[in-house]
Amino acid sequence: MDINKVTLIGRLVRNPEARTVPSGQHLTTCTVATNYVWRDLRTKEKKDKSEFHKIVAWGKLADIMQQYLVKGSRVYIEGRLTYRDWQDAKGQKRTNTDVIADELIILSPSAKARAAQQALPAAEEPSEKELVTEEA
Repeated sequence: MDINKVTLIGRLVRNPEARTVPSGQHLTTCTVATNYVWRDLRTKEKKDKSEFHKIVAWGKLADIMQQYLVKGSRVYIEGRLTYRDWQDAKGQKRTNTDVIADELIILSPSAKARAAQQALPAAEEPSEKELVTEEA
């Protein structure tokens, strides 16, 4: 048995883009940035490198990503790698590497979720009189 599995924790570079393909399936794409920090052995200088990963989600997961994620959202994504070959307008052969998402965990609340939470009325504490009445 072979394994093609990718696990990423990172932040969305921009808002997810959703569309419906001709077959009627929902598709959402986004880009997740991850970084790697290390110290150069010779110079002892701290270095940092960012990588950008194109994420593709289908069906219900696509709907969830579109509804709850915004630019800057921190996410955990599991999926599989896929490669696509295509030709650009100049006839050059190009290759894209995508992560087809299978699992998503939202690690930071989105702006939409924070706005909805703030819009809810604050729950009022019961008064002492109400508590005494309920106990009696």
